Amino acid sequence: MANAFVDKLSGYAALTADDRAALAKVCEGARPVAGRYDLIREGDKPGTVFILLEGWACRYKLLPEGGRQIMAVLMPGDFSDTHVAVLDEMDHSIATLTPARVASVQRAEMEALIASSMLITNAFWWSQLVDEGTLRAWIVSMGRRGSVERVAHLMCEIYVRAQHIGLVQGPQIEFPLTQIVLADALGLTPVHVNRVLRTLRMAGVVQIGRGTLTITDPDKLVQIAGFDDNYLHRRLKLAA
Repeated sequence: MANAFVDKLSGYAALTADDRAALAKVCEGARPVAGRYDLIREGDKPGTVFILLEGWACRYKLLPEGGRQIMAVLMPGDFSDTHVAVLDEMDHSIATLTPARVASVQRAEMEALIASSMLITNAFWWSQLVDEGTLRAWIVSMGRRGSVERVAHLMCEIYVRAQHIGLVQGPQIEFPLTQIVLADALGLTPVHVNRVLRTLRMAGVVQIGRGTLTITDPDKLVQIAGFDDNYLHRRLKLAA
């Protein structure tokens, strides 16, 4: 049975069969989790590393007036910070966006796994560097890109990440991000997001279906977004 966590880390290092088996073992006991469920909340005592094997999730913060800012979208194979348990309390929340299957691993077990193999260590380091690069790209989008460019850039990023974990079917990918989620991730309103999606659709670059995204003109989408995937270490291209 495919394991998104193993597959993701295998893309960052030439893991041995024993390495892959060790990664798969910590995922045993994964449980189903409903959509829109908080795995951990801001202020909670950290200690568990969550591995997302199926479904989508996000990191977010709630503002005093109740607004939500999403700071990262988590896809199958992603996991929460391995070192967050050194903090006294969480400084953000993690919630599922869709029904999911999640493995909960104690920090000590995860640290032992990382230390068990230099290849696994390197894969975790690489994954963390990509996460940090993604956060920097989001900061640039929020600070300097217009609304159309922001949405286009996130679509490019999600496509490349989906390609990395085998979720791409030609030009179409799973895309369960609602207009409300996109608005909370990009600092826009749902109404504004709706206008942007209509603009991109009329430009002939994307089609949004029920839970799917079809990139009909990837070159034009990349041009609109000003997208450079160097922070993801992949290339945006459609399968032949």
